[in-house]
Amino acid sequence: MRPARLATISLLCAGLGAVTALAIGRGVGWIGAATTDTVVVPSQSQPRPVSAQAIAHSAAKPLVGNGFDPAQLYKRRAAGVVTIYAFFGNQQAATQASQGSGFVVSRRGYVLTSSHVITNAGEGRSVSAANHVYVEFADRDRALARVVGWDVFDDVGVLKIDPSAHRVAPVPLGDSSSVLVGEPVAAIGSPFGNADSLATGVVSAVHRSIDSLTSQFVVPDAIQTDAPINHGNSGGPLFDARGFVIGINAQIRSDTGNAQGVGFAVPINAARRSMEQLVATGRVVYPYVGVKTQDLTPSAARHFGFGVRRGAVIVEVTSGSPASRAGLRAATGREFFDGDPLVPVNGDVIVAIDGQPVRGADDVLRIVSERLAAGERATFTIVRGSHRQRVQLVLAERPANAPA
Repeated sequence: MRPARLATISLLCAGLGAVTALAIGRGVGWIGAATTDTVVVPSQSQPRPVSAQAIAHSAAKPLVGNGFDPAQLYKRRAAGVVTIYAFFGNQQAATQASQGSGFVVSRRGYVLTSSHVITNAGEGRSVSAANHVYVEFADRDRALARVVGWDVFDDVGVLKIDPSAHRVAPVPLGDSSSVLVGEPVAAIGSPFGNADSLATGVVSAVHRSIDSLTSQFVVPDAIQTDAPINHGNSGGPLFDARGFVIGINAQIRSDTGNAQGVGFAVPINAARRSMEQLVATGRVVYPYVGVKTQDLTPSAARHFGFGVRRGAVIVEVTSGSPASRAGLRAATGREFFDGDPLVPVNGDVIVAIDGQPVRGADDVLRIVSERLAAGERATFTIVRGSHRQRVQLVLAERPANAPA
């Protein structure tokens, strides 16, 4: 069970403070309750996405050397990092304007960034793209960009520029699943509009589940770093020591609104999946189960008499969802235990999905996102009281306005 988080810590988009004086603040949220929904990361579902190799291709080679060389990394990769300017309404008299970062991933002109940089996501109304978007390169020349699409659930946005408008230098994408705590990283972006800024640090943690500032759901497997990420860094790349992008800088947690050494990047593997579908169809399809879960710990399991020591306790089932139709049951009560006032005292405990072990709520997220797709049939192994049973359900496509 994750402890209750302090409401004195604010969660901000890393691009928030770089919004111009014309802009309205983009999404300051409080850290929410320790519950997670199974619908967070886009699956590789129909329609068939374009392969990452066909979209993002860079001739850049891994950086050589036996250690972390920030100067060499900056020299070899900074040309592929861009500053993004987005205008809402008439750009000469914009009702809102924002500035963030991004990076070129293809010689065809595709650029990855955060959805909150190029849309109004997180502002409590229907999401729409900026009317005019420009990409600024290291030489300060700008090119008009087209918004290909956005994924508000993982906060990923895709732009495209005409590669003939400016020479592009794509950066290579890495593998976020192999990231280790303690390894050195570098962030390049435009904090407070200061283009081509380098910040360095280490990976502070992996597999963080963080609230999405552009949707009602959470983003799993986020990379936490102490590299200083400030307003305007949103959408920029987080590089490993070899010069490969392992994440998109997206959020900070701060008491002051400025960097305090707790930043988060969306894992590049999730961003890559989003990009594939956005380029193919302009939208991302998410599988939908319709439950919220919490971690079951051994001490709570013993105290409340659960028939299993670990798993993901269902605390909410959405009416009419695949989980509801399959008869999954949520906890009917919660009590104070071990300092947590909201420990479920009963409810079905998910212990496996299609044979893959589930030891906590985050495992449900990962299995659904990586192995399942909308329209597929999945077998959930649950423990109800002292009895273990298998329940089959057909995953739906996530509704646009599904409750959190």
